[in-house]
Amino acid sequence: MIEGRIKAAFDSGVFVLKLCGDVRLTLCATLDAEAQRLADLPGLRAVMVDLREATNVDSTALGFLAKVALAVRGRLEQPPTIVAEHPDVRRMLDVMGFARYFTLVEAPLTEPAELAELPHVEADEKAIQQRILEAHRILMHMSEHNRHEFQPLIELLESQHAKVSPH
Repeated sequence: MIEGRIKAAFDSGVFVLKLCGDVRLTLCATLDAEAQRLADLPGLRAVMVDLREATNVDSTALGFLAKVALAVRGRLEQPPTIVAEHPDVRRMLDVMGFARYFTLVEAPLTEPAELAELPHVEADEKAIQQRILEAHRILMHMSEHNRHEFQPLIELLESQHAKVSPH
């Protein structure tokens, strides 16, 4: 499986985020940093997430894609767009309720400008655990299906967190 990478470009008010390969929780600190950057990015008019070269996107990474949509909610005229060709990826996005937060398309209206690979943001184990919890809480709020799917995981992670840090 191809290791995951994240590329990005910002041109003429359009921010493009491209996920490539196997995108897993190890890249969530990078996705989180981009979501936070987008929330305050001046001149932002549109956001496009390109998943055409992603072979896998785990649920933690999906949670942070949802965070991107929440970060720009109310700032843009149109919801962010996700470009996904593969039927399995589209089905996963549909089941997870992403159509409520993104416009889902199979091909972009225009190909994005040249993308730069984002540097990997390092995170320690505790920070990764916090991001896993945050991502799945976001997904749970997106749909009843997700709540049913991820509630047991959230409860397990919260109980493990409580054992490690009793305060």
